[in-house]
Amino acid sequence: MMPSRFDGLERELAAADLGGIALNAGPSLTYFTGLDFHLMERPVVFIYVIGKMPVFILPRLEAAKVAEMGKIKIYFYDEDPKQWPKIFAEALAGSGAAGGTLGVEPLQLRVLEYTLLKQAVENIRLVDGSQVTASLRSTKDNAEIVLMQRAVDIAQDALRAVLPQIRLGMKEEEVAGELIVQLFRHGSDAVLPFSPIVSSGPNGANPHARPSQRKLCEGDLLVIDWGAGYRGYVSDLTRTFAVGEIDEESARIHDIVQQANSAGRAAGRIGVACSEVDRAAREVIEEAGYGQFFTHRTGHGIGMQCHEEPYMRAGNDRILRGGMTYTVEPGIYLSGKNGVRIEDDVLITAEGAVSLSTLPRRITRVG
Repeated sequence: MMPSRFDGLERELAAADLGGIALNAGPSLTYFTGLDFHLMERPVVFIYVIGKMPVFILPRLEAAKVAEMGKIKIYFYDEDPKQWPKIFAEALAGSGAAGGTLGVEPLQLRVLEYTLLKQAVENIRLVDGSQVTASLRSTKDNAEIVLMQRAVDIAQDALRAVLPQIRLGMKEEEVAGELIVQLFRHGSDAVLPFSPIVSSGPNGANPHARPSQRKLCEGDLLVIDWGAGYRGYVSDLTRTFAVGEIDEESARIHDIVQQANSAGRAAGRIGVACSEVDRAAREVIEEAGYGQFFTHRTGHGIGMQCHEEPYMRAGNDRILRGGMTYTVEPGIYLSGKNGVRIEDDVLITAEGAVSLSTLPRRITRVG
């Protein structure tokens, strides 16, 4: 248990006019308790009500994980799912949440847990409480920043080990496979934040392309989007390379995206709205005549999850605070030709946005 984080949770719940929060297995539960549970067929729910002792609903097989936890009520259930409604009813009554309002995370809570919670207590209200957890998790403390920097370093070292191996005729899948091997060799968590994107030539015009059997060809731009995990925190980076000699337009769009990345990073500072970061990067691409080919937001928060608050997009007036971490990843995608994306992970400090990633952003030749 992390008492200091529960102090913050109480403040945020009170500010949101919520009596408590219910969290199922996922990053927020780990953030507050220090315990890691995966989503499975058995429900795991943690309930925190202001002024009350926290409650855990757990399958009995997880008893060892909570054996040394103090000041918490634990309600275990066995393998028969018919027991679950009764255990949930007892836990909700014991939590002090009966008849009240609980916040939940709509992007995390499954129908399974939602239904059991709703059935457990008559008239209980489950409402969106994601801004409570997002407000706390989006501002990283020094210990979290150290872990994130290590996740960035692992990712960068892994790519450095792969680049000398890239050759003309190599398949995208082969590059991705070698990158995964190097991520693990350099110390990444066993679970990566996402499967690496390795896309060449026309495939690079799809921002979320999957590595294919396409072979690298002279004149391709090669987009590599990858990340590492370290003790529960992640990195997310992208660099775009030239395969042999590239044409004038490919070189031009890479230069434009590099300038947009620089402008986006420079725009981040305490007190600036997230939308301003997006605008700074987007204006560079629009003024160069490629605005219609930049088809996504400029960035997203990063920490325990690859995508979390805050989001660098138009219309998001959320204000940046010290300790926030997010990506800056502008791109240009020319269908049937090539694509470019350059992505860094940045940290907001008193001096502005500091990039945790340091790999060169200029066009580099491989193959």
